Amino acid sequence: MTGRGRPRKAARPDTTCAKCKTKPEEMKQESLPRCPGKRNGTTAVQKPKAQKKTTHTEEKPTLQRTQIDKTKNHLTEEQQRTPTETTKAPAQGVKAKPCAGRAKTTEQSAERITKTKPTPKDTTKDSPKTTKAKKCGVKAKSPEQLSEELEVKPEAPKDTTKAVKAKTCAGKAKSLEKISMETTKMQPGTPQDTKKAGWCEDKASMDSILYTTLEDLKIKRDDRSGAAEVINKIIKAIVVHLKEKTQCFKEVEAPLHTGSYYENLKISNPDEFDVMLPIPVDRVNISPFGEDGAFYSVELKRGNSPLKKFGETGTLSASEMLKEFRDEVKKCVKQFEEWEVTKKKKGCPAVTLITTVQSITISLDVVLSIMVKSSWPPFTKEGIKVDSWLGTKVKQEYKRMPYYLVPKYEGRGTAEIDGVLAKDIWRVSFSHVEKAIMKNHGSEKTCCEKGGERCCRKDCLKLLKHLLSLLKEEDSSFDKFCSYHAKTTLLHACCSRTKDRDWSASSLSHCFQLLLKDFVGHLEKGVLYNFFIPTQNLLSGRDQKKCSCLARRITEECDRGFPIFK
Repeated sequence: MTGRGRPRKAARPDTTCAKCKTKPEEMKQESLPRCPGKRNGTTAVQKPKAQKKTTHTEEKPTLQRTQIDKTKNHLTEEQQRTPTETTKAPAQGVKAKPCAGRAKTTEQSAERITKTKPTPKDTTKDSPKTTKAKKCGVKAKSPEQLSEELEVKPEAPKDTTKAVKAKTCAGKAKSLEKISMETTKMQPGTPQDTKKAGWCEDKASMDSILYTTLEDLKIKRDDRSGAAEVINKIIKAIVVHLKEKTQCFKEVEAPLHTGSYYENLKISNPDEFDVMLPIPVDRVNISPFGEDGAFYSVELKRGNSPLKKFGETGTLSASEMLKEFRDEVKKCVKQFEEWEVTKKKKGCPAVTLITTVQSITISLDVVLSIMVKSSWPPFTKEGIKVDSWLGTKVKQEYKRMPYYLVPKYEGRGTAEIDGVLAKDIWRVSFSHVEKAIMKNHGSEKTCCEKGGERCCRKDCLKLLKHLLSLLKEEDSSFDKFCSYHAKTTLLHACCSRTKDRDWSASSLSHCFQLLLKDFVGHLEKGVLYNFFIPTQNLLSGRDQKKCSCLARRITEECDRGFPIFK
């Protein structure tokens, strides 16, 4: 390609001799491209200072036309392959974006070639791999500048870069950085990863709020021990009084400490305690009062029971028995000046005492009950579905326990069914079984023990109880919804999500939101069945509008990240 007296194509100023194989001696013999217009058989070296400097508008058309003519007449086989290789160039190198400044003059090109001295063959071969200058309306960058940019900027992915072609235009061309950013956005999986990252941030934020709230709800050890000491003292005194000073209650058995405090579910302050004082009965007949299976009339069988005086009409009168029990408790409490007996509440089975311990007002419910040592009522047959959660053996152990009846009714006390007044009926209670379940709540025996994994069942219930109490403070119309509704929701949830891994402590926010979803579902339907008596709807008698309103408020708090806890 170097002979035959034909002029050579001037090397472009932006080419690099990355794979130059020509020896230094051969490079010295090569001559620079001759000036356009000379067509003798020799190649002459163009001297930069002999060239007349021209303006951009004059030089640009002349240089371009000369190069086009030469390309048409003197292409070799190797040069003819150049367009094909140039098409592949974006995968190997990056084409220079359209430029708007002055093109390099012939003098500048000659100076550049003098420094590098590449052979025409090598220049043609390597040209597809280098940055190609195209005409347009912005200032062209020098090869040195483009090389620096390529070294600093990250390389775009190969597969995607092939699909992106630089086009000649008159406006602004996209930079390498923008192309790389767009290419990254086009890659599959990115939106999902971004969404997941956002979810993790929300989860971390929610976990922080919930853990902080739980920490605030913890009862201080000093407060706990001080309150327990006062409670145990008064209960012991009442039991002694009933055994020694009364005839009908002298068979009272050891008190049953039930309720949230003794289930380790109490929050904020140790200010509420429930203690059940059971009176055993050997043989009784019970008959359902109503259709839900939770209330019963009780008839004592033949025998010398000390409770006969309350069943002269054949039915053991809950109202009369509770009245005398209340009088005896008052007599006992008189010797304790720090305690006060509160006014009787309608339908309440307890005698409520209050006192103050370390500036905290403590309420104690002393609950009268009769203990029945026989099979559970038929209405409980389909209840306590803990087989898949705690196991069939555990369920059978619970059902072999006695059950308790407390003097409680709903509605008007003068309502009568089959000659029995509502104020004289008894409600079945399984608070002792609830306590046993909450203390041994894991599908694995070591759940929440020192050597076992910790779950978040109790934490979720504490948070739900706290949320409910805050909403009740905000709106007094929610007063008919109580913590027992929250506990029943948790018991049902544990039977549907039975494994300890479903309640992992690390999944607190997820588990809490699932529990809220369960509770909201019960409220919206207006149905929450008793865990032990599936025929009783605990939301029966609640205004459905209030149920829906409470459900809406809980959903709002959940969606907003529980600002009520902050």
